Amino acid sequence: MRSADCRGFTLLELLIGVAIASLIMTSVYTVFFTFKRTQANASSQMEKQRMLRSSLDLIRREFSSIRFKKDDKQLRFLVEDRDFYGKPASSFSFSTIAPPQAGSVSDQLLVWYSVTEDGKGVLLLNRKARDLFNVSDSSVEYPLIEQHEGVLVECFDGKDWRKSWDTAITPSLPLIIRVTISIRDSGRLVSHSISIRPRIQEQ
Repeated sequence: MRSADCRGFTLLELLIGVAIASLIMTSVYTVFFTFKRTQANASSQMEKQRMLRSSLDLIRREFSSIRFKKDDKQLRFLVEDRDFYGKPASSFSFSTIAPPQAGSVSDQLLVWYSVTEDGKGVLLLNRKARDLFNVSDSSVEYPLIEQHEGVLVECFDGKDWRKSWDTAITPSLPLIIRVTISIRDSGRLVSHSISIRPRIQEQ
């Protein structure tokens, strides 16, 4: 015998239930994907900061061990002031003492740093190095920092900060070298600077 109180859902009630469930699921997915996107952005920023710190540390070590000698073209220190659409893009090259390496190589390197654009408006800081005494050493240029907003190298001569330096013209090393690299951090432009005093002063 069928009870008069037993009845199913009406079509309207089903539609309302489906709509509410859809809203709940949409909210859950929105929160989930927002969390994943925030997590990915945080990881990207952390990786960018890690690359920046390691790059500045490498530059600091190489600058502090610069080799220079008058009238020796291989031991030339050169900083050129350049820019990309108003963003500083210093290029610099020098000879430095490197940590001992495996194989028949010396502990002295010729190093080149340059800023290039990847065609999409993204600036890259590239590094290339080869053994000072091995002309056939064909080291490949590679991006040290794959995305930045400018690299500026400034040299202090005791009185002024200069954005260019050439030991072929000024036969001495700067007293202090300052390197500033700018990146985007959560939409903000943040600049990181290091100051290096070359330890080896050869004449």
